[in-house]
Amino acid sequence: MALLAVAVAVINLLVGGVLTVVALTGHVLGAWPSPDPLSPGLLGAAMLGTAPALFALSRATTWQQARTLVLPLAVVLAGLFGVSLLNAGQLYIAHGRPIVSVLFSVGWLFTLGLLCVAAVVCLAGQAFTRSGAALPRTTPLPGWSKPPLAVLGSSWLGIGTGLLVRPGFRADFVPWHTGRVDAQALGVWALSLGVGVLGSLAEDDLDRTRSALFSLPGTALAMTAVLAARASHVDWSSGPGLSLVVMVAGLLAAGASGRLLLRGGGPASSSGAAA
Repeated sequence: MALLAVAVAVINLLVGGVLTVVALTGHVLGAWPSPDPLSPGLLGAAMLGTAPALFALSRATTWQQARTLVLPLAVVLAGLFGVSLLNAGQLYIAHGRPIVSVLFSVGWLFTLGLLCVAAVVCLAGQAFTRSGAALPRTTPLPGWSKPPLAVLGSSWLGIGTGLLVRPGFRADFVPWHTGRVDAQALGVWALSLGVGVLGSLAEDDLDRTRSALFSLPGTALAMTAVLAARASHVDWSSGPGLSLVVMVAGLLAAGASGRLLLRGGGPASSSGAAA
């Protein structure tokens, strides 16, 4: 599982970095045509933001410490691969031009396919592996943090599901110009964020979610950089635009507060905060 996480982290840095930089210059690069650089840029930002957390996963010693990050990772890999296959006719590989985009789409499909197989093997192996005694909860979440986390996770989960299942309808609620495949790909990432946040809430232990905590502020900051660079393309006065600001800020606040609580002390201080 750690090897898979490191492999995905390296790919995220390379591919996510390229997508983000190209989007920041106002150009479009991806496996399919996009009406605006903002959508592939946000996909790249999400990849960059989760890379540090995936590297940190190698320090996890139990399945309980890894699953809050591994399960969203599996959602992303399977979701993006499924979206790419369902929309194969929209990929550059189906059109045969331009050559750089065709090669990118070939590499995109091939890499996602390999990573999906690896993820299935890892999860299947974990399912049949005896994990021994469960890791005790030593640093429970403070009571005040649970309602906001539930709202934040449900919001990302709901939006992601809507974009993935009904992209033609839900794409109109995205506060910039986007296409069907872009909407579904963004929906996959939103869905994985919701799974991660709600999974952390279910674990109810900061130590178990230590690795996953890296992904929230990193993703929020990377997304903010792309949104700021393409701010003129976003309808900030709309309801979806305002909601996006709140939800990205929520990711940053959740990750930052979790790191501060972990640094603030051990079980005693966390238990006191929860009380």
